[in-house]
Amino acid sequence: MSIGANVTRRLLIAGLAVLGLGAAPSPTAPLVLAAASLQESLNAAADQWARAGHPRPVISFAASSALARQIEAGAPADLFVSADEEWMDLLATRRLIAAGTRADLVGNRLVVVEPAGRRTAVPLNGARLARLLGAGPLAMADPDSVPAGKYGKAALTKLGAWDAVAPRVVRAENVRAALTLVECGAAPFGIVYLTDARASSKVRIAGIFPVASHPPIVYPIARIASSTNPEGEGFRRFLLSPRGRAIFARFGFAAPGRAR
Repeated sequence: MSIGANVTRRLLIAGLAVLGLGAAPSPTAPLVLAAASLQESLNAAADQWARAGHPRPVISFAASSALARQIEAGAPADLFVSADEEWMDLLATRRLIAAGTRADLVGNRLVVVEPAGRRTAVPLNGARLARLLGAGPLAMADPDSVPAGKYGKAALTKLGAWDAVAPRVVRAENVRAALTLVECGAAPFGIVYLTDARASSKVRIAGIFPVASHPPIVYPIARIASSTNPEGEGFRRFLLSPRGRAIFARFGFAAPGRAR
């Protein structure tokens, strides 16, 4: 659900309440903007938070790049969880995140996936990798802006395959869109996170990129500077707690800085 849809829905329900036609949602429900790869894990965390008696957070998932730009434009959010540090750094330089609230939440791995049922062994070395993935099309999140795509380009460059592969890349708006292209057979291979691959029964992991082939995959979290909602800060602390981290571990995420 987009930010605009969330805000429109809130205003509509609030208007109905004024007219006596419905109940307004809790005004303390925090709005969280989060990287697309966190869908299952963050929804599970929100459900657990709600079961503890808190308003369930409203979560908008998209590419970290798109969400950061929305925050720059004044989106009324409480928390931001990015799939890389660069987009959080950008917001920090613009003083758009609250001081002292930034922390590394989880880590991840980068993999090559193919449709379930195939059994390709992807050689993760230069020439052979270039020949295989360069036959294309190769589904990736946009390597110019989206974290998963940037990590993928870095890995392929390090392994000496990017120049051969680049012309065959299908640029998706986020990592889940890239996953969908492989799921539906529109691309024989895709580069996604390990957790995305684990979330889908329609793909299989054909190869895992070496940790040293790309920058560490880190998901930072921070409270938005304009947020005054205490539930937002409470949910941030819950996600960083041992109970919160255990939820992410269940979905395949690693502790920050710890490769698997």
